[in-house]
Amino acid sequence: MSEGKQVKSGARKWAGRAGVGVVALTASAAVVGCVTTSGFDSLGAAPTGERLERMKKNPHYDGEKFNNVIPTPQGLKKGQGWTVTKEYVFGKQKREPTDPLPVYEKTREDLATPSETGLRITWIGHSTILIEVDGATILTDPVWGKRASPTTIAGPKRFHEPPIALEELPKIDAVLISHDHYDHLDMPTIKRLAGTDIPFFAPLGTGAHLEKWGIEPERITEVEWWDEHTLEDVGVKLISAPCRHFSGRRGVDMNHTLWTSWVLVGEKHRVYFSGDTGMTPQFNEIGEKLGPFDLAMIETGAYHESWGNIHLGPEGAVEAAGMVKAKRYMPIHWGTFNLALHGWTEPVEQAIEFARKKDLPVVVPRLGKPIEPTTVEGPDTWWRGLE
Repeated sequence: MSEGKQVKSGARKWAGRAGVGVVALTASAAVVGCVTTSGFDSLGAAPTGERLERMKKNPHYDGEKFNNVIPTPQGLKKGQGWTVTKEYVFGKQKREPTDPLPVYEKTREDLATPSETGLRITWIGHSTILIEVDGATILTDPVWGKRASPTTIAGPKRFHEPPIALEELPKIDAVLISHDHYDHLDMPTIKRLAGTDIPFFAPLGTGAHLEKWGIEPERITEVEWWDEHTLEDVGVKLISAPCRHFSGRRGVDMNHTLWTSWVLVGEKHRVYFSGDTGMTPQFNEIGEKLGPFDLAMIETGAYHESWGNIHLGPEGAVEAAGMVKAKRYMPIHWGTFNLALHGWTEPVEQAIEFARKKDLPVVVPRLGKPIEPTTVEGPDTWWRGLE
């Protein structure tokens, strides 16, 4: 592990291939969308100069791109393309809710009251989580935009409005980015955060996107796996940990930036945030080095057997929770965008069932409702009964 650095706490394709079936736009439609809505800004920027030179020194960079520790083929195998296309077009899964989702309405008021246990979680949706841990307030993969897409006129649209306005959040000590896919790194949100003094922590190369969208270089810390940084005002450590995924926003830039999971270590609590990942033996290493965790928030939705190398699915998520030595598991990466071919509630329902068989406590909060995970007795099954 690298030497801890003291940091002052401060104020495959465009859809990230979370599922092959979600790529409803053709390449030309995506280009038209970018031209009409963002002037190509949402595609981000390529790493150059000193940033690129640092990337070249990383042991997982082969001179052109980053690689996972174990071989991770990407793309459909021969014969899968037609099968997936048929499922996408003719599948009967209910991939989006018809009813409005019951978003908690008193998020702002509840956040104004200090956490009683020192660990509080507010699920904004998908992989966007407000984590309050031992005096630090940290925001993961902030996405307040209406679509997980390079364009505002097409692509996966939110099922629900964010439960709290970005400007109404409490003081944020750090923003953590896991990788640069559109459902995790949202240009409209980043541009709104550019007017703050919040520091950003992001995997190698991703800082090029952030700078393009207005985040000053001095506010950006780019990390490699096992890098450790401490928020000096609050004493909470941020540790970049390995995961198994990929990156890219522009179609021609696959794996030109790194991807990471995150560990938060406070005086009393330890939290794990997986980002996006497939199964990897590195979970065992994370558990041995940094566990056990009071809570592991693990990507659970947007899965399919044809891209099983880069996403866990419910059974894999529960297995990963055990490998990292989680005392409690929270399914994330579901319930906000239609990014795969399964029913929209399938990830959480299956996760609860797999976790029950492992005697693993499951934490599922209502969207926007701050919860203290060490005190909850079970999932809030708010989605049941919705159409």
